[in-house]
Amino acid sequence: MLVEGIGELVTNDPSHGPGLGIVHDAAVAIDGDRVVWAGPRAAAPEGIPGPTLDLGGRAALPGFVDAHTHLVFAGDRTEEFDARMRGRPYDAGGIRSTVQATRAEADGALAAGARRLADEALRSGTTTLEVKSGYGLTVEDEARLLMIAGTVADEVTFLGAHVVPPECADDPDGYVDLVCGAMLDACAPLAGWCDVFCDRGAFDGSQARRVLQAGRDRGMGLRVHANQLEHGPGAQLAAELGAASADHLNHLRSEDREALAAAGVVATLLPVADLSTRSPWPDARALLDVGVTVALATDCNPGTSFTTSMPIVVALAVTAMGMTPHEAVWSATAGGATALRRTDVGNLAVGARADLVAIDGPSCVHLAYRPGVQLVSTVIRAGEVVVG
Repeated sequence: MLVEGIGELVTNDPSHGPGLGIVHDAAVAIDGDRVVWAGPRAAAPEGIPGPTLDLGGRAALPGFVDAHTHLVFAGDRTEEFDARMRGRPYDAGGIRSTVQATRAEADGALAAGARRLADEALRSGTTTLEVKSGYGLTVEDEARLLMIAGTVADEVTFLGAHVVPPECADDPDGYVDLVCGAMLDACAPLAGWCDVFCDRGAFDGSQARRVLQAGRDRGMGLRVHANQLEHGPGAQLAAELGAASADHLNHLRSEDREALAAAGVVATLLPVADLSTRSPWPDARALLDVGVTVALATDCNPGTSFTTSMPIVVALAVTAMGMTPHEAVWSATAGGATALRRTDVGNLAVGARADLVAIDGPSCVHLAYRPGVQLVSTVIRAGEVVVG
């Protein structure tokens, strides 16, 4: 396939220039599920077999990489959201209500719900998804959530250490023993990543360290929910243990940012969660200024960020968190890929997976310029047109 008629092409390929590697009046050649050429249409190689797709001057960019979601769940937390909008602060307690509903739900219904959300994300341009467990909190339930996640996600993350379940409320360290032992024994083969919620109302630094080390000992990559509700040890722990990503990061000090930068930990920011919980916005500018790689993600979950829309995430990152439009687009594509330690997605360089999104606008800046508007007109995933 030759995709042509691209008014502005974001490649995230340094060979096309700094930043977004933008090419104007561009085309992309696809063979199977891979990009085989990208650049000015006038320089496209001759004799490319297969059909031609003309985007009519629209802007195009790599598919969004959403590196933080919780798609496998049951139940509804509308009342919690309404109460929060009426002034009740968020303290992570609502997670337990989702755990109760999820444990009671059949596998088929959980899988259908996750697929519905994954399809919704795809229609808004997300072509790579990370999905976490964390709403089971028993050995059996966490394993089944991971198996379901694997049917909809490119990347699967074990989050048995989401919160302490009610039946273990009097023995949180005993629950950590379960997570580090039998639960990880059952779940490590089903997930590439191990995550922990290190914050008020969840797990303290020593408990989080145990979980992460147990995951690392089983060959899993590390991710950390860190510093969302208050300043705590999560960001420093992520840096010390070489986590791929530390997520949320609403409450950081300069030494935390410097530690993340030195350790190469990606800061994954989740602006819809901050909007929904009326939390202080993470200081994206301060992170970028000390050299931290920033990713953007939806945090799609039923309690604090019930969205699958990466375009609205980009818009909020620009209008509320101090990022430029080009920085936000990079963070929603190549940044997410970096948080997942992937080089085959989030860019349109030769050899990358052929994931491309076209928007109804002349520039990727329209993603922030026109918030809340359905701009995505075409989505190509792995060389196949799946939307448009």
